[in-house]
Amino acid sequence: MFRGFYTVASGMLTQQRRTEMLTNNMANANTPGFKADQSSLRAFPEMLLQRFDKERIPTERGLNLPGSNVVGSINTGVYMQEVMPKFIQGDLRETGQKTDLALLDIVMPQNEETGYAGSIFFTVQNAAGETRYTRNGDFTLDGQGYLTTASGNYVLDTTGNRIQLSSEDFTVDANGLVQGAAGETALLGIGYSADPFQMVKEGDGLLRNEAGAALVDVRGVAGTEFSIQQGFLEASNVDVSRTMTDMLTAYRAFEANQKVLQAYDKSMDKAANEVGRIG
Repeated sequence: MFRGFYTVASGMLTQQRRTEMLTNNMANANTPGFKADQSSLRAFPEMLLQRFDKERIPTERGLNLPGSNVVGSINTGVYMQEVMPKFIQGDLRETGQKTDLALLDIVMPQNEETGYAGSIFFTVQNAAGETRYTRNGDFTLDGQGYLTTASGNYVLDTTGNRIQLSSEDFTVDANGLVQGAAGETALLGIGYSADPFQMVKEGDGLLRNEAGAALVDVRGVAGTEFSIQQGFLEASNVDVSRTMTDMLTAYRAFEANQKVLQAYDKSMDKAANEVGRIG
């Protein structure tokens, strides 16, 4: 009986966490460059139930031999093993703003170990001076003319320096070469990750390499083809209709576990207060 409580509780916790993940995806459906999270659910080890019995042997002495019959297996619960971003190219949306940039993955080599293609990211610097990466190209110029993200993180070039421009009248070609109206030039830093599932989300659209090492520049990786589109933003890859369906499924599963928990609670109440009562 108590095992049933633990099994149902684990199911409710799992569906709650899955709902929170899906809600976050839905909330960022309009965030440029956002990569939807996907979860992996896994069951705890199953237990094999057996019924022990005795088998009578028709002999003069009437021997009884112990035996067992398989009843079946019982699952002891489920948990959400991990949450991984889905690094699939989002649609490009034209904005006409020169400070808006979008990364386009044309050809990315496939990782032999994972079977998934690599991915590229803009290189930025956070408030602590650490190098981070993002797919959100919703950039702007701050008061000093530095190219920054919407949350104020500095966009870096290939040498790790901040990009400073005299005005918003600048151009960016398909390879990432920035040319300002006053003759400034810079080459956007575009990091390449052969295993994008090693990238960890930090909020504000920023990611870091789980291994801690800086990503290599994509231009030095053989077999890659990419393009940077100025005046465009990459939309999120959240499938709104699928996410809504998954949210309803998770809610129904939570509700079903809740009803089972209530049934267990009533059974325990009877066992404790009614069974064996002396009138």
